Amino acid sequence: MLKLKRNLMKLKWGVAGLGRFSEMTMIPTLINMRRTKLLSVYSGDIKRAKSIADKYAIQNHYGNYDDFLNSGIDAVYIGSINSDHYEQAVLAAKAGKHILIDKPMAITSDQAKEIIEVAKENKIQAAVNYVYRFHPLTIKVKEIIDSMLLGKIISINGQFCINLPPGDNFRYNREESGGGAIRDLGTHIIDLFRYLIGEISSIDGVIDNVVYKTEVEDYAAGMIKFDKGSYGYFNVAYSVPRAFNRIEIVGSKGSLSIDNLIAGRFLSSAKMTILLDGEAKKAFRKRGNKQLRLLKSVSKSFLHNTTPEVTGYDGYINLKLMEEFEQKCYSVKS
Repeated sequence: MLKLKRNLMKLKWGVAGLGRFSEMTMIPTLINMRRTKLLSVYSGDIKRAKSIADKYAIQNHYGNYDDFLNSGIDAVYIGSINSDHYEQAVLAAKAGKHILIDKPMAITSDQAKEIIEVAKENKIQAAVNYVYRFHPLTIKVKEIIDSMLLGKIISINGQFCINLPPGDNFRYNREESGGGAIRDLGTHIIDLFRYLIGEISSIDGVIDNVVYKTEVEDYAAGMIKFDKGSYGYFNVAYSVPRAFNRIEIVGSKGSLSIDNLIAGRFLSSAKMTILLDGEAKKAFRKRGNKQLRLLKSVSKSFLHNTTPEVTGYDGYINLKLMEEFEQKCYSVKS
């Protein structure tokens, strides 16, 4: 009987921050998952909270964050503007709620470190929404690298370029976002690099406003050295309407590329091409719902209070690397 009850347990979620991503991706995914229930939504704009609750028939909506936390939820997805992540995450952790935070985890690495500490003190889990780790081809590439099929990894290249014209988007407000393309797009590339290759010993590069002359950069390019001796190169931009957005990995025994993973359409098919020494070129296609896979993994860890696959520590390390990158870039520009 106890086993039956355990199998029927549902994780009750709340969503804080009701921007387009929450509305169009996170909320529909949570609603359609088994063993989860989306119980409450929160926005600083109560009219927005009511509108989303009505659209998806969600039981509770709030314009007060404390009331939201006290609505019977077990876990919170924090999808608010970057500058709100820290306060909302700390309050949720102190209230005993597991937290899934969108990237970047906070404005500063010190804030991220405090979130981790408060989560540990309150015996809850903290995870970060780095979805690209969870595509089936990303997982397969990780297996290929770890099996040494490509030999020693020499380099990895990554591109994440989109078109995001300036407007009222918070990403162009430094106080609210913490920075531009490196914080919003580069953080995904850095996390993928760490997941696939390993820890990073140094990072450097350039930050610039190539097209959009705003208070945050619309372009960043970087070079990375890994602890294992491999190198990484990336470029990210807010000012490119069409880009290949490809990941390329070069090894001593072969190379591979992944297309249509980064910035690909939701549920679109990604393609992996692999070239091995002495063999014909091979290509594989795979469709995968990255967000669903991440949420299933995170929900399982929250239900059992076990360490998630993408932890708050990952968010902290990625912020530390971005801060090092920005410090070097801005010191050169000045």
